[in-house]
Amino acid sequence: MDTAPRDAWEKVRRRLRAEIGEEVYSSWFPRLELDGIFGATARLSVPTRFLKTWIQQHYIERLTALWSEELGVERVDLIVRTAVMRAPGLPMRHAAVPTPMVRPAGEPRPAASTPIPAPSLSGDVGGGSPLDPRLTFASYRLGDSNRLAHAAALKVAAAPAGAGPVFNPLYLHAAVGLGKTHLLQAIAAAGPEHGRRVVYLTAERFMYGFVAALKTQSAIAFKEQLRGIDTLVIDDLQFLQGKSVQQEFCHTLNALMDSGRQVVIAADRPPTELDALEERVRSRLAGGLVVEIAPLDEELRIDILSARVGALALQHPGFNVPPDVLSFIARNCGQNGRDLDGALNRLLAHNQLTSRAITLEMAETAVRDLVRSSEPKRVRVDDILRIVAKHYNVTRADILSQRRTANVVKPRQIAMYLAKMLTLRSLPEIGRRFGGRDHTTVLHAVRKIEGLVGSDRAVADEIETLKRLVSDD
Repeated sequence: MDTAPRDAWEKVRRRLRAEIGEEVYSSWFPRLELDGIFGATARLSVPTRFLKTWIQQHYIERLTALWSEELGVERVDLIVRTAVMRAPGLPMRHAAVPTPMVRPAGEPRPAASTPIPAPSLSGDVGGGSPLDPRLTFASYRLGDSNRLAHAAALKVAAAPAGAGPVFNPLYLHAAVGLGKTHLLQAIAAAGPEHGRRVVYLTAERFMYGFVAALKTQSAIAFKEQLRGIDTLVIDDLQFLQGKSVQQEFCHTLNALMDSGRQVVIAADRPPTELDALEERVRSRLAGGLVVEIAPLDEELRIDILSARVGALALQHPGFNVPPDVLSFIARNCGQNGRDLDGALNRLLAHNQLTSRAITLEMAETAVRDLVRSSEPKRVRVDDILRIVAKHYNVTRADILSQRRTANVVKPRQIAMYLAKMLTLRSLPEIGRRFGGRDHTTVLHAVRKIEGLVGSDRAVADEIETLKRLVSDD
């Protein structure tokens, strides 16, 4: 592929990220890749059918418009990747297979080399989502930001069969690329070594399995299979959607925990902020050990980069990155493993395609568009909800509820106004984050608060105080 499509794709991604906000982009679009330009059609790919369906339903028109503006593309085709490059000798496996190999914490998880089937509905309970054999405790890089999460995961994984749960549930949350999946897969891989029956499932896989079971009238078998294990590991819980699926997840969660089985869950936010889940589910999740994995500090980023360079050097003899370049990338190219991996891939490409040794000057040129800017931090709707709720002495649940008492309506409208003013989210997106409200409700709130700011000095002062609190948070 020549440079024009690649450059256009980078521009499309940057514009999309700016339009929809970091939170939405990081949840849905990091694994969207350009396969190529074919005539007037751009073909993009994702690793799962679930992502394809969601992006087609919500953003395909916007993607097409952005591509049209950047490269004159008339159509965008979205496909599910069925094969990707993977390091040789590292086949995908399931939880019942022993663990080999290594990978640094926080690196992007490779997609499976074949389409992911739905969970098996009969036979061995080991038919969960595929595991990457490199994601083990031995390959996890430790720092202050993830030490507690690692210790808790290791304790859960090392518990012998029949010993009962250690922390139930163990709930890990972090932004993308900080090692949640690494720890969950390490737990799943270590289970059989201690005689534990473990099933590792992504939330997407759980949904597909349950829906398939309903269609084939084998839902009872599906439920019994999941409830007959020692440890259930669920990844990316924020993607769990559908009332019936959530109800089944709640029943399974309660059944496992009430019978003394271990549950481990990861998501991109704490359980109290999983607005799509019922309150009783959030409460049950929050009742266990909830651990946040913080952004990687510079020392840990250098450690991850060093390990990754070592792995790349095995595949590409002669590949070497000097210490000053590693320090430059660690300081300037993001705070998660995926950002670091992207920077190293740029260096590898320049090194392999130009045969030039990697120097600091070359690195500055190769990764200049990945270097973090000095812009103020991007405000999240979750930050606004938390700060407004605290300021007006109401709860987050009150703001998201359907209550229309005066002490709730005002904070709700102010929070919507701030979300419109301080984030890049559209009115429909803000409405969805505020309890599934229509965009016209958000527009009414924004206009009302705008009017009050212009006519009521006290309200204007309140808004300025809240803006400052959110920006300084």
